[in-house]
Amino acid sequence: MDPIADYLTRLRNAIKAKHRVVEIPASNVKKAMTEILYKQGYILNYKFDDEAGPQGTIKIALKYDPATGTNAIRTLKRVSSPGLRTYKGVKELPRVINGLGIALISTSHGIMTEKQAKNDNVGGEVLCYVS
Repeated sequence: MDPIADYLTRLRNAIKAKHRVVEIPASNVKKAMTEILYKQGYILNYKFDDEAGPQGTIKIALKYDPATGTNAIRTLKRVSSPGLRTYKGVKELPRVINGLGIALISTSHGIMTEKQAKNDNVGGEVLCYVS
């Protein structure tokens, strides 16, 4: 029912199982979220495979610390859900762990982090928190 929650759950499960690569059904929202996670340094790499399935798949290589084996993503929390949408104005955008994490916001200019949304002076739906 909720593709974004499914995306986050697949990532969480892969991290707990210590998988190196996770494969997720693709959509434009998931592709945008994956690109942001890559740019922010939470994942090692990603690949969009348009050949597999009707919409294609996203292959995400997870990032682990070589010394301790811990993942770069500590928590993934879904904020807005189909039953209870959470919208915030530009002045109400959340800070995750006092600026150490990111919040993914769906705005009229596309999906972006809360810092980018503040710079562009736009609000929107708070999708999830990543730290």
